[in-house]
Amino acid sequence: MQLYYGKFHALKNVDLTIPEKSITAFIGPSGCGKSTLLRTLNRMNDTIPGVLIEGEVVIQDRNIYDGQTEVEFLRKRVGMVFQQPNPFPKTIYDNVAYGPRLHGVTKKSELDGIVEKSLRSASLWNEVKDVLKKSAWSLSGGQQQRLCIARALAVEPDILLMDESTSALDPISTTKIEELTRELKKSYTIVMVTHNMHQAARISDRTVFFLNGEVVESADTEQLFRAPRDQRTEDYISGRFG
Repeated sequence: MQLYYGKFHALKNVDLTIPEKSITAFIGPSGCGKSTLLRTLNRMNDTIPGVLIEGEVVIQDRNIYDGQTEVEFLRKRVGMVFQQPNPFPKTIYDNVAYGPRLHGVTKKSELDGIVEKSLRSASLWNEVKDVLKKSAWSLSGGQQQRLCIARALAVEPDILLMDESTSALDPISTTKIEELTRELKKSYTIVMVTHNMHQAARISDRTVFFLNGEVVESADTEQLFRAPRDQRTEDYISGRFG
């Protein structure tokens, strides 16, 4: 797969297989293409003028760039959590119920069940169950990010994309999100971008190293950090550049 921003060749000959029900981490220096690739998985790059994508992105045997895929349906299946927590200016309850309502769920008892299940899955239910009508903005940064995860899970995706989703959080909140991510991989395929190599080593099953828009190396995480095959990978993880 190739991706261009106008004349700039941002992704070059990317050929990857991402295993199901596991955590795959994308690492590499700033501007190397890892977030760009992440955004191709739910077609977020469609919103950027001048983007050209060549090749295929296949999810569950279907090329999502085949001209037939409905973006709204795709983003139901492929949820995303961003670097900065971005709850809607609504109540905690309405943040989680937003997606299901958008997809036609109107019955209150059904919405109540989805909200509770999603908040439980995001390890947030016990902290907010008595304040569901409070503004989501009243929560701490770490709680807001877990709320955003609950919001993504509420529409029952197959895949969860996490774009540096702990980089704006304190160490305690980061630990909670990492523990949650390890738990979620039992039910979801998780793809994460991180600048924190220690985080990739701690929680991912597979790591992909990007440099200048290319995949330099893709391997099981332990293998990549213990015995990288490419000298550029070793130079990056040992701190010689990046």
